[in-house]
Amino acid sequence: MSGTEPVGAASDHAVETTLETTIAGELLDQALAERRTLVQLCLYALDRARSAGVVERLEEGLAGIGVTALRPDGERFDPSRHEAGGTVPTDDASLDGVVAETEVVGFSDRGRTLRAPIVTVYTAR
Repeated sequence: MSGTEPVGAASDHAVETTLETTIAGELLDQALAERRTLVQLCLYALDRARSAGVVERLEEGLAGIGVTALRPDGERFDPSRHEAGGTVPTDDASLDGVVAETEVVGFSDRGRTLRAPIVTVYTAR
């Protein structure tokens, strides 16, 4: 202290800073919780959308905040990232275990899976 500050001024500043940090943390937690709720609401709306234009607009809006659609068609089936909804036989051995079609689109939020895509997988005859 310089000697010109009132007694307790440094302590008051520390309390003020701690209070601001606590309030900022609470506001951040609230904003993140509200974001999660809005993302879930958008996914709910996407599942029920009948218009391709509405689906496209919702997916574009979600992509703008880091939520991306997962359509793994043509990728190797990975049970840790995909949910098998069914199989389709193939005579092409190179397609065995490859995702033939995405039945239900999955979504990730900045790399964290929100919902795994449900897919149909090729199986060799």
